[in-house]
Amino acid sequence: MRLTVTDVPERERFEARDESGTTAGFVTYQLTGTIIAYTHTEVDPAFEGQGVGSTLARAVMDDARERGRTVVPICPFLAGWLEKHPEYEGIVARSTRRTK
Repeated sequence: MRLTVTDVPERERFEARDESGTTAGFVTYQLTGTIIAYTHTEVDPAFEGQGVGSTLARAVMDDARERGRTVVPICPFLAGWLEKHPEYEGIVARSTRRTK
């Protein structure tokens, strides 16, 4: 399955759509200056288990890096994903990390 992830600023979210244009999932955010807080990730049940969440996570983190933003991962899914992807460590706000 091929997904296209697009920023939809008027809805404050990134959307992942399949080839037919169906929304497979999204990540909501709040942007203040160069700080972006990712607040929620949701995958449509019909697309669960197909890598949609990971595709969204990588896309939003790559976008933040390209735009020079600092990421605040409020969303539990994204916070967990980031623990497995230390390549994004440099753009994540340290004070928001989960404690074990």
